[in-house]
Amino acid sequence: MSCLIHTTGLAHAEGNFNIISYGAKGDGVTLNTNALQRAVDAAASSGGGTVLVPPGRFLSGSFALKSHVTLHLQKGAVLLGSTDRRHYRKINFHGLILAHQQHHIGITGEGVIDGQGAELAQHTMQLHKEGKLPSANEAERPTIIHFRLCENVTVQGITLRESACWVQLYRECTQLLIENIKVRTCAAITNDGIDIDSCANVVIRGCDIDSEDDGICLKSGPRFCENVLIEHCRIRSSCNAFKLGTASVKGFRNIVARQLDIYDTYFSGIALELVDGGVMENVSVSDVRMKNTNNPIFLRLGHRNADGAVGTIRQISISNLRAEIPNRRKSEMNKFPPNWRHLCTTLITASITGLPGHPVRGVTLRNIDLTYGGIGDEPKADHHLLENLAKIPECARNYPESKMFGVLPAWGLYLRHLDGLVMENINLRVSGRDYRACLVADDAKQLTLSQCHIHSAGREPVVVLNDVTTATLRDCPPPKDTKRYLETRGTTKEVEGP
Repeated sequence: MSCLIHTTGLAHAEGNFNIISYGAKGDGVTLNTNALQRAVDAAASSGGGTVLVPPGRFLSGSFALKSHVTLHLQKGAVLLGSTDRRHYRKINFHGLILAHQQHHIGITGEGVIDGQGAELAQHTMQLHKEGKLPSANEAERPTIIHFRLCENVTVQGITLRESACWVQLYRECTQLLIENIKVRTCAAITNDGIDIDSCANVVIRGCDIDSEDDGICLKSGPRFCENVLIEHCRIRSSCNAFKLGTASVKGFRNIVARQLDIYDTYFSGIALELVDGGVMENVSVSDVRMKNTNNPIFLRLGHRNADGAVGTIRQISISNLRAEIPNRRKSEMNKFPPNWRHLCTTLITASITGLPGHPVRGVTLRNIDLTYGGIGDEPKADHHLLENLAKIPECARNYPESKMFGVLPAWGLYLRHLDGLVMENINLRVSGRDYRACLVADDAKQLTLSQCHIHSAGREPVVVLNDVTTATLRDCPPPKDTKRYLETRGTTKEVEGP
């Protein structure tokens, strides 16, 4: 699997422009928007340079970076976003630091940018209630960084805190490097850590993310999101840690994510979603460690764009993954937003699902080790049972989330509408007890299971194949005390092994 990644760097420009020289005051009270913009304009008019933010607390509304200008926050510098929504401007989204059609720009240093998101979101809501804003949704709540149609962008070293919306949004940018930054944001809903929308040639490296919403999220609107490398990142999320979609209009290709440390995540560690048409292809996720995550893998082809074509998912590889999916009490999920806690479900089965007539194609799972907590010996009223596979909802038009199907009839892996799956060197177990089958495949073709070691068995058959054509199970020993290992149903045919 190839992925063409181009790193980027700032062009070294002459001159430092200290914002103090342009009237800025680091008292945490004075509004420094104009001083910051004057410093940026001076650097740009000089052919480029570095705008220095010295130690202090500098309050500001929206200002815009320009080509060949780097904003550098020295150690001890704190750039505070105004809590007054009226101090913000927009490109297509509002933001504290804006850039549109600029090149060779950057934000660097050891300082902090604090969006003061809780207060800003509250003020946005208040203005909406007063009829002064059309809504208080993502289009109205400011991000900290919003760059659009920019080229050669570097964001390095800084700490980003408490946004009122997504922390940082890069849309239709090329040659983007985000490296060694920290994100700490649980100030408001939809607090994504990093959003990359319709960008090309992107490197995200060495980042440490703790976010209320998705940690690192790739989106696709008018363009493909392509040639993206994500590596050596640590992620905690109250939703999904690493996610493709939504939106997913054009699609994703040549995406590599590796060396990820995912922890305390309440939906999916890996969520690959295509529900708005488009194509997802040539995606590789490898060398991932998950701990205290509610779902390890969610791969979903849906049809939210009901009036458009169904998209295509193909050539997906997930390898060298180890995950712990414990049965946690909801009271332990203290970072999940209080008004959202009723949505949270523990022990969500890994799943790969397409739609009738539109299978997910060409998936490889290799060197996977999953440990689930187990849901007990008896089904409950809201559980989907093996005898009722046809009643599991398709949810074709739903917003995609790993819990969308409810409690599935498999504890380890649920497959539906799939063509071409290779599973090699897989270890699946429950630490407690679970009555369900480990693996259920429904409406699938060309399944190959090699060296799949299932270490736990419940009351149900361990592996269930329903309407499956051509399946090979090789070196897949049954777990101890298994009563029924393999059960075939419906039109299943051409099964070899175990």
